[in-house]
Amino acid sequence: MSRLTVWDAATDAQVQVTEDPSEIAGTLAAIGVRFERWPLADLPADAPAEAVLAAYRPRLDAFMGETGAGTADVIKLTPDHPQKDAMRAKFLSEHIHTEDEVRFFHAGSGNFVLHVDGKVFDAHCTPGDLISVPANSKHWFDAGENPDFAVLRVFTDTSGWTPHYTGTDMATRFPAATA
Repeated sequence: MSRLTVWDAATDAQVQVTEDPSEIAGTLAAIGVRFERWPLADLPADAPAEAVLAAYRPRLDAFMGETGAGTADVIKLTPDHPQKDAMRAKFLSEHIHTEDEVRFFHAGSGNFVLHVDGKVFDAHCTPGDLISVPANSKHWFDAGENPDFAVLRVFTDTSGWTPHYTGTDMATRFPAATA
């Protein structure tokens, strides 16, 4: 189930926890993050990338037309992937991108954790969740020690997706909420 946990970054005090999709969307919208629930396609979690893209194409095309994004792909990561630890480590430190980071979860889950205006917003995304983190937003991503997900990624310019690390310890102070 989708969940949003918010902390005060100065005091480490938890200030909000909700599993209500409309409350998640409203709280995240206040900091410029788009969160939506899309209907899931009738495909298995391990469906080929081409099938996943085709199944979501009408909604994806509408989203891309609205946002000006130019391309989409599917990335899958499973616990048996030989590069899972290296891939996970790449996103565990606070960073920004020069374009929006858009993900739609077809299967599995992961946490987008944002550091905005003195608060930390941990969005635990599950199948059916679309999240769009605005360009230059400080954040990190964690799908756990045994990541298992299939997500659509949407890009305007794939070169803008390169992480630029902030050098802070925020991600170690506020690890993704797992419970």
